[in-house]
Amino acid sequence: MGNEEAVFFSRLLTEMTLSFHIIYATIGVGVPLMIMLAQWVGIRKNDEHYILLARRWARGFVITVAVGVVTGTAIGLQLSLLWPNFMELAGQVIALPLFLETFAFFFEAIFLGIYLYTWDRFENQKKHLLLLVPVAVGAGMSAVFITIVNAFMNTPQGFDLVDGELVNISPLIAMLNPAMPTKVAHVVSTALMTSAFILAAIGAFRLLQGSNHIYHKKAVYLMVKVGLVFSIATALIGDFSGKYLAEYQPEKLAAAEWHFETAGNAPLILYGILDDGEVKYALEIPYALSILAHNDPTAEVIGLDQFPEDEIPPLYIHYFFDVMVTIGMFMVVLSAFYVVAKWRKWKLGNSRFILRLIVAGGPLSMIAIQAGWWMTEVGRQPWILRGIMRVDEAATSSGSVDIMVVAFALLYLILGVGSVVVLRRMFRNNPVEKELDKMEADRLAGETK
Repeated sequence: MGNEEAVFFSRLLTEMTLSFHIIYATIGVGVPLMIMLAQWVGIRKNDEHYILLARRWARGFVITVAVGVVTGTAIGLQLSLLWPNFMELAGQVIALPLFLETFAFFFEAIFLGIYLYTWDRFENQKKHLLLLVPVAVGAGMSAVFITIVNAFMNTPQGFDLVDGELVNISPLIAMLNPAMPTKVAHVVSTALMTSAFILAAIGAFRLLQGSNHIYHKKAVYLMVKVGLVFSIATALIGDFSGKYLAEYQPEKLAAAEWHFETAGNAPLILYGILDDGEVKYALEIPYALSILAHNDPTAEVIGLDQFPEDEIPPLYIHYFFDVMVTIGMFMVVLSAFYVVAKWRKWKLGNSRFILRLIVAGGPLSMIAIQAGWWMTEVGRQPWILRGIMRVDEAATSSGSVDIMVVAFALLYLILGVGSVVVLRRMFRNNPVEKELDKMEADRLAGETK
């Protein structure tokens, strides 16, 4: 296998691993807060339905955590196997956030185990709820530290480059790089948004299947409200991300927006196709790119004409941007309409049409997550460490990467199918009605003692 083939298969395997892992990582970051919110509402309202929501979500969460551990381990393994030159160069810099990410995960896992084991061992549910705080904090900090590694790859700092080696390394300065604030905020907010919409989609799906239980209605309403909050937050953070790109990675912004020539009064281009370098059939929003980049409708935005041809990212990242933005705006509008409809008691809010849209919103939100990450990673090309090391310089020259692609693809297929089967059986064998009856029986038994 030549080096070009090794680079291709290394990129393919890394993309496949990250794309699969992000499904479980997103759930792992967002669901703990949803569990905590449901249990807190249940305690405050003395409502067993919300308590049961927290209990059932926590059971399912454990399965996704288990799969996330496997895929996360695979990423760590592949960093060393597929990108040895990158790890040799930058390993000393990213070692600290990688260690802190591992510590945060174990911190989360320990308290998650205690939380699950002590469900019926606290008379005061508020004390049990406190065990979820370190779970949610650990999940969030895990996302923060691993995102810091990615942020460093986009805006490396905190070292001196001498004879091709990184010296005088300051890990804290490296961690607090310019990309860190917007990347961390965007990752955490999108994980919370997506988790909320996935849980809402599950409840809406059960309602469409014919279960008219109030349990599912409460789940949908609570999660859509949470999803609305974080979808708006994601849109606002996305605006800051645009300004970060304009200053620190202008080639990525220009490629994503098909902004070929440096100019002011720059329009935002959505959709369309490229025909011999000419943009056709696109939706142009006047001045919007200048506003996104600099908060000034007349501001000059750097175009691709300012960069060498071999440093321009692939132009197809424009479509990833389109998918991400379109789905994000759709979810803001849908969730806002649903919340207002429930508040105003409009019949359309309970219609099967709206429920179908909510069901679609779960997978659509995950697709938006994927599109966002593909835009981030592909948009950094040709660099693995921007301005310092190119992807082809970082990759292994091993001739066995294609075999690894097949092996890991089979592993992810087994994990994906297995997790779905386990989750379906878990909840099919323990329907909501059965668990509510058991909770009522236990409550009555406790009162008679």
